[in-house]
Amino acid sequence: MRGAAPESAEVDRLPGWVTLLRAPNPGPMTLDGTNTWILRAPGADVAAVVDPGPLDEGHLRRIAEFGPFQFILITHGHHDHVEGADRLSELLGGTAVLAADPAYCRNGDPLDPFESLGGNGLEISVVDTPGHTSDSVSFLVECGDDRAMFTGDTILGRGTTVVAHPDGDLGAYLDSLELLSAYPEVLMLPGHGPARADTAERARFYLDHRRERLAQVAAAMAAGAETPAAVVDLVYPDIDPGVRFAAEWSAAAQLDYLRRKRMTP
Repeated sequence: MRGAAPESAEVDRLPGWVTLLRAPNPGPMTLDGTNTWILRAPGADVAAVVDPGPLDEGHLRRIAEFGPFQFILITHGHHDHVEGADRLSELLGGTAVLAADPAYCRNGDPLDPFESLGGNGLEISVVDTPGHTSDSVSFLVECGDDRAMFTGDTILGRGTTVVAHPDGDLGAYLDSLELLSAYPEVLMLPGHGPARADTAERARFYLDHRRERLAQVAAAMAAGAETPAAVVDLVYPDIDPGVRFAAEWSAAAQLDYLRRKRMTP
């Protein structure tokens, strides 16, 4: 993937209040596996979890060893992030699962955009970032003088994410990237891939990439490509057959976005 802006640097050392447990589910769509994040302020009695990941008993028991937890937070409803949430809550004796979509909540209310979840040395703000999915949120977490943005699949640590039409919406996604570009020098902790030093730089990199891709799709449409498959043939000629389906999802979102834009006065 190339863009007009440079990528922000990868980060090898995490803040002391953040622990990464990577789920054993590597693959073309999950990179090295789903990143489960454990957040515990220095001296705090309880922690928080972001994205427990798949229903893998070993992984969930590893998470549980870091308890007790105030709540289990979900960035979005894809199974590689939320599938293990119910089982983890059970292992922990009923810890609340909080998500934007009430279908994934347990023992707690759905998250509201820009809601603040305080206490135990952490200030957690819910940032509404739809687009990858309609229910995608990010979490801005402050611990002392540190700030970190947990971006789920809205921005990855490596490569680009899929906007899976029709639940995913490219217009909303571009707005979410614009929103995240307002957080310079904030550590970015994604749902997959390595941590990045600067949320805003990574968001701008994604925006540049999306704009370049939209220009390519618009040119493909002008050349007669009117279906996702036809767009992929022209714009992604070297696509790995194993992930072609994902490219077609993104192409469908791009076509929908450009058609709607063309119809707007």
